[in-house]
Order: sequence, then structure tokens, then C-alpha cells
Amino acid sequence: MTTRRRFLISSSLVLSAGVLVTGLAAGLGTRPARAHHGWRWTEDGNFELTGLIQTVRLGNPHGLLTVDADGEIWTVEVGQPWRNERAGLTDDMLTPGTEIKAIGQRAADEADKRVKAERVSIKGQLYNLYPNRD
Repeated sequence: MTTRRRFLISSSLVLSAGVLVTGLAAGLGTRPARAHHGWRWTEDGNFELTGLIQTVRLGNPHGLLTVDADGEIWTVEVGQPWRNERAGLTDDMLTPGTEIKAIGQRAADEADKRVKAERVSIKGQLYNLYPNRD
């Protein structure tokens, strides 16, 4: 003999759960999106930095290189993987020990040794990551 049990759920409990789920979903939809920081942190004008790549982290939202430029350690932001590929810049070109020239915009805060590269040069070859930027 099989015994079946019935669970009664009050309609007010179902209504409360529905309101909770709807409220959470609506709240998620109204939260501000976390946008990529773009160029707002940089100063105007072009900046050039030449040094040796120390470490490499490639991927999204963009690649990061640690570069030793005359004993100062800088962070160089290169493009997203698709942007690097479009410019002809491959991951195997960005290896520790490689000399790189980064041309772009540096951080407006001079204490922040960081450059967002618009173009990079490796072994005399220029890779234009942002062809529409000056």
C-alpha cells in the first residue's frame, strides 16, 4: 500500500514568495552596470614608454604587461584579445624579456605608473591597437 502525503501551501505564502522573487529580479535589473574604465583615468596627449616585458597577463577585459623601463616598473594595458589579433599582435610576441615600446596615454595620477597603449612596437614593427585614436 502506498501512502501519499499532501502538503498544503497557503496562498499567502505563495504570493509572498512571488513578490520576493519579482522584487529581487527587478532590483537586479535596476542596478548600475559595471562599465569598463575606458580612458577616463588617463591624461591627454601621447606618452611613450620603452622597456622589457617582465610579466604578462592576457585576456579580457584587456591584457596587462609589467614592463621594466630604466629600473621603473610600469603596467602597460594592451588590447582585448580580439583587438590585439586584429592589429596583428599575437600572444607569443608578448613574452618576458621582449623589448616593447608602448605609445598611448599614461595615468593622470603620476604616482600610478600605468599606460594604456594605443600602439605598441616590437622589433621595429608597429601594431596599431586603436587605429581611430590619435
